[in-house]
Amino acid sequence: MKRTFTIVIILALVSSLSLADDLKKLSLDDASSIGTTIQTDSKVKTEGKGSVRITTKHPTTVCLGEVTGLEIENAKLIYKAKVKSELDGVAFLEMWAHVGGGQYFSKGMNDPIKGKSDWKSIQTPFMFQKGQKPDKVVLNLVINGKGTVWVDDVVLSKAPLK
Repeated sequence: MKRTFTIVIILALVSSLSLADDLKKLSLDDASSIGTTIQTDSKVKTEGKGSVRITTKHPTTVCLGEVTGLEIENAKLIYKAKVKSELDGVAFLEMWAHVGGGQYFSKGMNDPIKGKSDWKSIQTPFMFQKGQKPDKVVLNLVINGKGTVWVDDVVLSKAPLK
């Protein structure tokens, strides 16, 4: 009886899969169909040998890096970068802190870059209280719009809580 019931459920699941109608198929034969490109730009930079140029046709989030092993507690972590833009929209920094199995974020929406802009320093802070230590911090750039953003000179800083 139990085996027959299991077979009936499996058949029902298989038959329901065949009833699904495909709405859209995304062809990934060519990476340009994704609409976002990330390249090194050795001509447009603020320091070092180059910057990262991100060009997108639609809103996107790009992970710029992951940091582990930070010795920070009871302090403010500040994620800063220099950015330049030719955007129809805005871009800002986003930081995800992984603490004790949870994920928490800070979005620099009050310090964005928008439109056509020369190099500008933007930042977003994250406050760690006593006993809070990050396992990992993920550094993103969020682009709400389309166009090009250059990113250079990314820095994590520690400051005391006030």
